[in-house]
Amino acid sequence: MKKFILELGKDFLFIAEEHTLQVGNSDFYVDLLFYHRGLQCLVAFELKAHKFKPEHLGKLNFYLEALDRDMKKTNENPSIGILLCKDKDSEVVKYALSRSLSPTMVAEYQTQLPDKRLLQQKLHEMFENENSPI
Repeated sequence: MKKFILELGKDFLFIAEEHTLQVGNSDFYVDLLFYHRGLQCLVAFELKAHKFKPEHLGKLNFYLEALDRDMKKTNENPSIGILLCKDKDSEVVKYALSRSLSPTMVAEYQTQLPDKRLLQQKLHEMFENENSPI
């Protein structure tokens, strides 16, 4: 996990694993909580070892609301949530995000990099599209 977080950037500061959020008389637990120095905000990671489910977004949004109300300092930006799932059904994700008011993206993660030739091809296509006349 450390390697993965470092790939995101070096401005992440670890706060806690299974960070407790108390809302009302109930306790809830954020899988990993970080602070990002550059963005000046809390970053909550939710880790799911199975396929994406719509309720994961509701849970993460609840955590972000609790963090912003109870932990965020006045000079900090709103908290960011990152949901990492083993797999996703694109149609389920589309439905789950269709009424979301917050900017949200869902992507699959891979434990290995794609083939080098495929990466080179995609980079080449990206630069061709960027340099093509409109």
